[in-house]
Amino acid sequence: MSMSKTTNTYNRQNWEDAEFPILCQTCLGDNPYVRMIKERFGKECKICTRPFTIFRWCPGARMRFKKTEVCQTCARLKNVCQTCLLDLEYGLPIQVRDAALKVADTMPQSDVNKEFYIQNIDAQLQDGDGTEAAGTVGRSLAANEMLSKLARTAPYYKRNRPHICSFWVKGECKRGEECPYRHDKPNEPDDPLCEQNIKDRYYGRNDPVAEKIMKRAASLPTLEPPEDRNITTLYVGNLPEEITEPEIRDQFYQYGEIRSIALVPRQQCSFVQYTKRSAAELAAERTFNKLVIQGRKVSIKWAHSQAKQSTAAKTDRRFDVAGIPPPSAKPNDYFNLRQEQINVMPAGMKLHQLPSNLVPASAYQMYAQPNFAAPYSGLPSSGNSGAASAPNSTTTSTSGVNLDSIPPPPGQMPYPSQDASRMGAIKK
Repeated sequence: MSMSKTTNTYNRQNWEDAEFPILCQTCLGDNPYVRMIKERFGKECKICTRPFTIFRWCPGARMRFKKTEVCQTCARLKNVCQTCLLDLEYGLPIQVRDAALKVADTMPQSDVNKEFYIQNIDAQLQDGDGTEAAGTVGRSLAANEMLSKLARTAPYYKRNRPHICSFWVKGECKRGEECPYRHDKPNEPDDPLCEQNIKDRYYGRNDPVAEKIMKRAASLPTLEPPEDRNITTLYVGNLPEEITEPEIRDQFYQYGEIRSIALVPRQQCSFVQYTKRSAAELAAERTFNKLVIQGRKVSIKWAHSQAKQSTAAKTDRRFDVAGIPPPSAKPNDYFNLRQEQINVMPAGMKLHQLPSNLVPASAYQMYAQPNFAAPYSGLPSSGNSGAASAPNSTTTSTSGVNLDSIPPPPGQMPYPSQDASRMGAIKK
């Protein structure tokens, strides 16, 4: 049996004798029929150095045996588990909890003052029912927004795994699958998580796990409201399968008047629509990363506008091509024609039968340059020429003009479809 450092002067009546330890759900394990080994005054507390009753148990299959490390008085003084020394309510290190609650550690460090302080705490705890925390932590345990976001809502049984087999790391383990230790790659030697100390964890100083969590808290995402003020609907995801609409209404009615609730059981989500935008913003602020329904942490997002979704579905697939003029303002004007250049052909008339009086004069302005003559100037007509053309000639139109003699327009045609030979102007 271990003895305290102050066995000769300390009153043995203050040694702790308990019937059941103070543990978190993770350390206790998932086995409802766990068996514990109890030893009265088997170890001294690693904080106050008083002998106390230790408990030893296996939390589950393929897990390592665990035991209590601190006495119940020190555990209730900080409201922590006797084994992992994490907060019983939030599952966080003491340094994170005290920083969020702004609690200052006033526990003395010297042996004599620590013994006197523990005696006073024991006297205070005897008046209570044993379920409340003592000291400044018990008076400061209140709802906190940051702690609610960082809190672990489910047990983390991975923490109970066996330690790494040192023989396997050196390649000398001969037990194989019968080895009770874990065959896995160890962490890097310079990893700060490898340098954890139980006293630093308890007093909330230089805790590498707490520093890691506080860095993660500084980079937590925030839910920004959309610019469209008409959106008053919230998306609620990760819902339990057996949830009902009244249960969702009970969680959101307190923030404002609800217009409708659309529950989608197959997708495990719902849409909560408020009558006012201010109520929706208040609900999003109060429930984002905080709301827990039936033990599940639900996700809160702003719903998208249906008009915006339909507009985004019609994407613009147009793109610019070098050498092609930009499109006109009119959607059906494929050739960039002016209003005076557009004429309607009579019904039943084909393009090669188009008379000259229907062709506007502006269409021949491109031939006004000195290098090109007008298309109808200097050409003999069918009445004045000595040679009579055949009635079924393919190169003479109904107006008596030889269409093959019309010179091509200057420059390159912007579109291949504007080629007169492809548009049917010349009858073959």
